[in-house]
Amino acid sequence: MTTLDNGDMNTFGPELPAMFDGMKLAAVATILYVIVRCLNLKSTTEPPEVTYQDTPLSRYLLKSCPLLTKEYIPPLLWGKSGHLQTALYGKMGRVNTPTPCGVRKFLSMPDGATATFDLFEALGDHSTGDDITMVICPGIGNHSEKNYIRTFVDHSQRQGYRCAVLNHLGALPNMDLTSPRMFTYGCTWEYAAMVSYVKEAFPQTALVVVGFSLGGNIVCKFLGENRSNQDRVLCCVSVCQGYNALRAQETFLQWDQCRRLYNFVLADNMKKLILSHRSSLLGLNSSNIGDADLERLYAATSLTQIDDSIMRKFHGYSSLKEYYEQESCVHYIHNVTVPLLLVNSADDPLVHQSLLAIPRTLAEKMPNVIFALTQHGGHLGFFEGAVLFPQPLTWIDKFIVEYTDAICHWEKNHPACQKSSQQDMNSYLQRTGVTLSG
Repeated sequence: MTTLDNGDMNTFGPELPAMFDGMKLAAVATILYVIVRCLNLKSTTEPPEVTYQDTPLSRYLLKSCPLLTKEYIPPLLWGKSGHLQTALYGKMGRVNTPTPCGVRKFLSMPDGATATFDLFEALGDHSTGDDITMVICPGIGNHSEKNYIRTFVDHSQRQGYRCAVLNHLGALPNMDLTSPRMFTYGCTWEYAAMVSYVKEAFPQTALVVVGFSLGGNIVCKFLGENRSNQDRVLCCVSVCQGYNALRAQETFLQWDQCRRLYNFVLADNMKKLILSHRSSLLGLNSSNIGDADLERLYAATSLTQIDDSIMRKFHGYSSLKEYYEQESCVHYIHNVTVPLLLVNSADDPLVHQSLLAIPRTLAEKMPNVIFALTQHGGHLGFFEGAVLFPQPLTWIDKFIVEYTDAICHWEKNHPACQKSSQQDMNSYLQRTGVTLSG
């Protein structure tokens, strides 16, 4: 057996602490490298990438909306990570959330469903002096009580806007279904009923259409389904939607950007929401949902499986492909002629980069469309803040109101130009027959 004498120990003694110090430094360097990569700290802040056609309105908007041309600066330590922005939004929604006071309205639908929306009156006069209502469609499974909706509504009210917020069918807690269906990816029935109510209740009001995530798909599809749906609409804003459900669900099965994990989490939330209405979906005579469908629901690990076993059957679609194609706004959005602002974030882990070709192409072809792509923001995050703590009001809250204010002033001060632009737009659509594929 070989042993070390004292001389050998003295030889290695001074080297061992130095070796351990080197290992510690290497470990610290590795940890710092991982943190920098995961938090994307080396990424620079930039203004949004804006795609548009050179028109009098677009030039006016670029001058009137500083947030279109200024840097969006997220919180320094974590705000450049799309995952952390998305996770923070998902868990918290917003910080120091206000509690706007509204009135809940109930609308009976032709099929027996009971649609609900909350109405919030403006807290002051609008800067134009006009009566303007924001008709808002939240994201998947969301409603007016969600923190990000409350924050946006409170900010809009203070800027002189009345707000009407749709509660997705089946999304409100402790609100039973009165027909055997829930909201779907692109069903516009409840949103249309809310818009009709607002138009009838406030004959002098003009409308601003706003949709978040899934809500963005619904509002764009609603406006494009029928030209009459655009009556009295000043503009439309869509935030963080995916435009094409078929392509979006294909990307949701990929592990890139942990998208498959997000799919699992969203599917689990959707599963719980559906099962909370199990008795209504099974008990009503007109239901086409059976025990076998619910058994497949229990085993589902993706939104695609849930859509195939449950969601498509609410409207009688024969296949998942038919469901996704019919409910995607990509087949209707080219019919929208009012000013249309499409906003996405490049680091949104839920919306694949390939889907962003749709709004970019639309903005390149259509004179009424502006596509704004931020470098950071995640999915519906867009938090702002100095180093660590985000501000209660986010970049997207301020941007939507800033854009809408500019449109309202343009409409008031340039009615002749607006009418001419609308006629040019209609002529352009007839001449070119613009269509999109996704």
